[in-house]
Amino acid sequence: MARFGIEEEFLLLDEEALVPIGMADGTRERFTRLRTGGTVTAEYLTSQLETATEPVLSREDAETQVRHLRALVGWHAKEQQAIAAATGHPFATTRSSVISPSPHYDDVARRLGHLSRDHEVDGLHVHVEVTDEEERVRVLNRLRGWLPALLAISGNSPFANGLDTSFASWRSILIRRLPSSWCPPHFDDLDDYRAESRMLLDLDAIGETSSLSWAVRLSERFPTVEVRVFDAQLDPEDSVFAALFCRALAAADDRSLRHDRTDAIDASLWNAARWGMDARILDPTTGEASDAWTVVERMQEAAAPALQEFGDVDYVTDRLARLRAEGTGATRQRRAFEHDGTPGLAALLRAGTPTPIPGGESSPTT
Repeated sequence: MARFGIEEEFLLLDEEALVPIGMADGTRERFTRLRTGGTVTAEYLTSQLETATEPVLSREDAETQVRHLRALVGWHAKEQQAIAAATGHPFATTRSSVISPSPHYDDVARRLGHLSRDHEVDGLHVHVEVTDEEERVRVLNRLRGWLPALLAISGNSPFANGLDTSFASWRSILIRRLPSSWCPPHFDDLDDYRAESRMLLDLDAIGETSSLSWAVRLSERFPTVEVRVFDAQLDPEDSVFAALFCRALAAADDRSLRHDRTDAIDASLWNAARWGMDARILDPTTGEASDAWTVVERMQEAAAPALQEFGDVDYVTDRLARLRAEGTGATRQRRAFEHDGTPGLAALLRAGTPTPIPGGESSPTT
């Protein structure tokens, strides 16, 4: 059974205005010293944190670690009178972001220039272990065609500048401005992947391969394929659901995938970012445009044997049923805001990173 890991990014937001705020001196250092049941690390902006589980084999272990890490960042956010928000983009912004001090981030900021001022984006990254290097490239190719469907089920950034953007994933649109973003090309083999990476380095489009912004890429640190198409997710279960889908698709038989033109996938990613589950996107099994729900059902069929093998069928089926009933994170954010304005949205975001209650258990997230 393949191991997997979950990395989640969070924005520290003011409790009332829901704008990003930098952490007080010493707070980030206190966060990042903790190394139990996963890790917490600094991110690009001083208003951001990233958590990472240890490699896990089961859904249960993944949920336990994700909940633990979310309770941790939620507790420390509460100390700052803030919300650790699991959303792809903040509701509003002061456009005064501060870059975290590090040589790597200094180089990224130099390259992005003015883009850094509103590059307040948070994602969910899923690592799937693949021990053979050449197989990693085949898995990457296999996942490319499903990227629009994966984005459609996970859009969770509908707001910017205090306004409804009309997009399900505004984060995806901001990411599109970066070099080497969205869908990578189809690669013949590992040498081809390395050659493409070297070309981007030679062009000085990126400073190092860790800056590749493709929606799926090979990890430089771990023997994994890293899926980066997702917005940060409201609930722990949403993140685990996305991770289980990725693991199953990585193990799936790819013979049914015959249509994976990069331009068609990128156009479908734009549609998924705009319309979410109401989008029309490429069906990689037929090469035809179809509604997102039909493609998601095809994706579930492709993943079914691996989901069965890993014991994840019921969980994924239940989460898809919830998605139909309650909508994506973007839909739920809009509903909360329409019902009770920023206080309602704040309550929804706060529920995703609940602080511990007496007895050591985390409070409910639903």
